[in-house]
Amino acid sequence: MTPSDLPKTWAVVETTLLAQGIGGQVWRARRLNGERVVVKRVSALAASDAAHAMAYLAWRGGLGAARLLGVEGDWQMLEDVGARTLTHVLDHEGDAAATLIAAEVLRLLHSPSIRGAEGLQTMTDRFADLTSAARREGGLFAEADACLQTLAGGPVQPLHGDLHHDNILFGERGWLAIDPHGVLGDPAYDAANLLYNPLERQDLRTDPARARRLAEVLGPAVRRPVATVLGYGFCHACLSAAWHLEDGDVAEAERSLAVGRAVQAALNAA
Repeated sequence: MTPSDLPKTWAVVETTLLAQGIGGQVWRARRLNGERVVVKRVSALAASDAAHAMAYLAWRGGLGAARLLGVEGDWQMLEDVGARTLTHVLDHEGDAAATLIAAEVLRLLHSPSIRGAEGLQTMTDRFADLTSAARREGGLFAEADACLQTLAGGPVQPLHGDLHHDNILFGERGWLAIDPHGVLGDPAYDAANLLYNPLERQDLRTDPARARRLAEVLGPAVRRPVATVLGYGFCHACLSAAWHLEDGDVAEAERSLAVGRAVQAALNAA
């Protein structure tokens, strides 16, 4: 059923619910003119993150990412970029094939834009929970926070901030990214999140050799050293563990820390 509060000017006549959660609801939709789009109703809890995401999509203007077609209140209308995810490639063609595609998407996402970028999250805010966990928990969190300080001072640009295998889709315009977080920081951070994914493949995520292979392919795509990609990969895994601890999910935090240890081992061997 088409939501009754969809903006009337968008002329949406058909919807299919794709997902719903704490961030809101997402539908694949058709407009009166036949155009296929995706519409989102953002929850109040996710409103601040949605602002970062919209700022990033506006900056990209469709280059390497889904086009932002409209915003009205808590509603967003976006280009439907397809349904085949990079996870499908990983499952059927292997990790190496999926990584090469991810590298090409990163090259597009990191190409120049004629637009300005305002309203993105800073890296300090992004990693605030890691810093808090380092003070509270010590251990690997403290090691990751110290590592993060050594990574400071690199180049800074707008980043997708949440690139993973289910956020890269194939359609009429080829492989494109969806669902950015919208961060202003070191380009290496955009590659690092892929080392942490896919979430259900703990065998891949906890393999130091795999982390090294990905960093060697993705580093050149973002024009950053392999060691820097690994460093941010280590920090991001520990940041994710900190988030899980805040949610009270100790088991998932341990899974994230296992990824952090694997990436740290790859970093130490670099």
